Amino acid sequence: MEFLMRPIGVIHSPFTEKEGTPIQSARSQARGQVEVYPEYAEGLDGVEGFSYIFLFYVLHRSTSYSLRVKPFLDDRLHGIFATRFPARPNPLGFSIVKLLGMHANMLEVEGLDVLDGTPLLDIKPYVPEFDQREPTRSGWYETRSKE
Repeated sequence: MEFLMRPIGVIHSPFTEKEGTPIQSARSQARGQVEVYPEYAEGLDGVEGFSYIFLFYVLHRSTSYSLRVKPFLDDRLHGIFATRFPARPNPLGFSIVKLLGMHANMLEVEGLDVLDGTPLLDIKPYVPEFDQREPTRSGWYETRSKE
């Protein structure tokens, strides 16, 4: 089974190359804009009331993948699904960004960790009651090699 998805917009960030792009949105203070295409702008109604939003997007510059990878924060191999490594079987990414403002179909955000021109697939609000969890285990991240 295959699925066809069409971008609903594009993410504008200060990053044009993979090198130098933050590895996670929680480690970024980079600001940019999320442009929602006009035909989807009505769907933004109410989003301005949220402090944070999830951005779901295509990792459009990812060209291949491996099922075992060495993540940025460790020096050992792990299964791709136990990491947030960007080269994936389905190049799907997500970030939680701070929503600073909204002007028509443009969202001003902070915490970007994506390349400029990244195709946007969806936006969902961050709701602490639904999304915040207390972790009890963090897998390899807890025992990673620390330099």
